[in-house]
Amino acid sequence: MNQAMGATYLDSEGREQPLEMGCYGIGITRLLAAAIEQNHDANGIIWPFSIAPFHVLLLPINYKERPIQEVTDNLYRDLRKRGLEVLMDDRDERPGVKFKDADLIGIPLRVTIGAKGLEKGCAEIRWRREGRTEDIPLVESHQKIAAFVSEALGG
Repeated sequence: MNQAMGATYLDSEGREQPLEMGCYGIGITRLLAAAIEQNHDANGIIWPFSIAPFHVLLLPINYKERPIQEVTDNLYRDLRKRGLEVLMDDRDERPGVKFKDADLIGIPLRVTIGAKGLEKGCAEIRWRREGRTEDIPLVESHQKIAAFVSEALGG
């Protein structure tokens, strides 16, 4: 029994007894646990856009390469200016590790910037929930990504 607060009550025989406390409300941690329970797969969490900690994960492949770094940084700044919550994974890891971690944490939209895509003038976007990928032209990427997120948020 918890006696830390010194709170007591009198039982039916008039003896002082320590209070036992419990919480049965709906708190933020319970809401998040319920959301994760309803929105996951074998690879990890699939956050709904409305409660995702980030809307977009920017995933550059070999961020140290100057062209990849410039495109990624530019896209990051622009999406942030547009009000999107963006996380950039600029770690020096293999692509497979980054992709696996991306699925695990479940950010709804992943945008991959790599040398192959840059050669084609494209970025790859992947919707976590559907597992669907699509190449989009870099010149349209800022507007299209913002539009995808706005639509997903009901705007």
